[in-house]
Amino acid sequence: SQKHKLRITKLHNKQLINQEVYNFLASAGAKYGVGFWKPGSGIIHQIILENYAYPGVMLIGTDSHTPNGGGLGAICIGVGGADAVDVMAGIPWELKCPKVIGVKLTGTLSGWTSPKDVILKVAGILTVKGGTGAIVEYHGPGVDSISCTGMATICNMGAEIGATTSVFPYNQRMRTYLEKTGRGEIAALADEYSDLLVPDEGCEYDQLIELNLDELKPHINGPFTPDLAHPVSQVGAVAEKNSWPLEVKVGLIGSCTNSSYEDMGRAASVAKQALDKGLTCKAQFTITPGSEQIRATIERDGYSKVLRDVGGVVLANACGPCIGQWDRRDVKMGEKNTIVTSFNRNFTARNDANPATHAFVTSPEIVTALAIAGTLNFNPETDYLTAPNGEKFKLEPPNGDELPARDFDPGQDTYQHPPPDGTSLKVDVNPQSNRLQLLEPFDKWSGKDLEDMQVLIKVKGKCTTDHISAAGPWLKFRGHLDNISNNMLIGAVNSENNAINKIKNHLTGEYGGVPDVARHYKANGVSWVVVGDDNYGEGSSREHAALEPRHLGGRAIIVKSFARIHETNLKKQGLLPLTFSNPSDYDKIRPEDKISIKGLETFAPGKPLKAVVKHCDGSTETLELNHSFNETQIEWFQAGSALNRMKELQH
Repeated sequence: SQKHKLRITKLHNKQLINQEVYNFLASAGAKYGVGFWKPGSGIIHQIILENYAYPGVMLIGTDSHTPNGGGLGAICIGVGGADAVDVMAGIPWELKCPKVIGVKLTGTLSGWTSPKDVILKVAGILTVKGGTGAIVEYHGPGVDSISCTGMATICNMGAEIGATTSVFPYNQRMRTYLEKTGRGEIAALADEYSDLLVPDEGCEYDQLIELNLDELKPHINGPFTPDLAHPVSQVGAVAEKNSWPLEVKVGLIGSCTNSSYEDMGRAASVAKQALDKGLTCKAQFTITPGSEQIRATIERDGYSKVLRDVGGVVLANACGPCIGQWDRRDVKMGEKNTIVTSFNRNFTARNDANPATHAFVTSPEIVTALAIAGTLNFNPETDYLTAPNGEKFKLEPPNGDELPARDFDPGQDTYQHPPPDGTSLKVDVNPQSNRLQLLEPFDKWSGKDLEDMQVLIKVKGKCTTDHISAAGPWLKFRGHLDNISNNMLIGAVNSENNAINKIKNHLTGEYGGVPDVARHYKANGVSWVVVGDDNYGEGSSREHAALEPRHLGGRAIIVKSFARIHETNLKKQGLLPLTFSNPSDYDKIRPEDKISIKGLETFAPGKPLKAVVKHCDGSTETLELNHSFNETQIEWFQAGSALNRMKELQH
């Protein structure tokens, strides 16, 4: 068809634009005996669920939504890239033993309530920090009413409460999914050892939450944070009270969180009801399949046609707008507007780079209903739509098959098997590339305390990895450290002037962008520190958020508290992630201060360091700083980075 030809042409053009990146990945995989999923394969979390995860496996992945695999009873933990390098190199990977939060589910999901509503409700209870340092274990009779991919959705978005990972007990829903994805032997083995894949009899939890699925209502969370929970029935009134735009400009479904066959089927069932009455979407509507297998199957089974007919556009099998890969043109930058998505994350400017976009997170079926209605002030459980002929009608609750009756259509074969021996092959990187750059080792610790470091920026309020290293158009520079460093902290709020990407250069007295000032300090031999607020570095496990400050001359990040993955990433790059022993000491730091870190010559686990703060009026203060370094991590700092330390151990 013409649409199919157009899609192939767009994919071909995209591959040409990104060819050097794909060549690098394919050549690296071949050389080191690793398979490569080519462009168009889909999102890694879906590829893992469809091919690799299984009950009882422990797996780490370089993204915060790696816990998606918990939907198959797997312990899947998101880490930084350097942590994954440790594992691939055969070096032990360490994690502070997490607590366990139990979520007991009773009752049965039905009607408009979906698996997404479970995690939206839990996020509202625990907030974005409530799961930090803990594994969330779902259990109870309500589990059996949730599909395998529904469980994966819940585990996937557990990253938004800061959880180490989330997991479900093995059950028949997982068995069926394994069989449908060609892993019947694994299902049989899991059946044999099922008693090891469920909670122990009489086990206790550090915290217990109970949810009755019979009483759970559809939720929509946001804007600007994924833990601001509202029942769909109330969000319109809350929006009016807070002057949030009621008009829904765009509805987006898919991403790694909600792009299963069941998700697409339930969304299509809502869309078909509208079509049957002659209605199409009032809002723009996009669909992002999570994998080539899902894209091919929903195309074969007619879901894609229904979603297109109602006004939707089916995008590539990729993260897409969920991480800002969206050339949005329907509103101007800075224009206040509302979008609803089935994604996992809705931090400021996350999806479209517009800080005035109010993004709300909900289920695919609710997104579809709101895109049709065109307003936040619509509750599909009770409210009526008006057909073109004037007929008033209510949408029936969505339905969708858990798995395809005709099995999955694998679509195009996008997997490159590694050769038997790739040792003679060369990794393909052009030295003149502006997208790929081989890393150079960072400098080692001098052996002395760090003296008179300039405060680069004192960050005010929420500072996620999206604020530290923006996504969207910047992602094309992921393989080029110097180029991507031009986005360092450009989304963080400067406490001095409440401005974004405007800080004072204390060598020149002029104001400039954060990366520009950092580069000027580095060129003049001035080391610097960042001072931050609570839960610094929450969000994506974006390693560039740690690489960039190290590359541009940073030495320490001093905050009230850290998100787990980011704290480890900073350690891996030879930076000092430190926390105020007294959180109120944050208020004592002034933007023009210079800070010395004392105690590094006797740096030891559990032993606090000191910060001597010099104010511009000549006065000084000494603050106590805590850290979570163990002996191995201290060796990383002393060597200049974890990679440097690995190289030392080879000799």
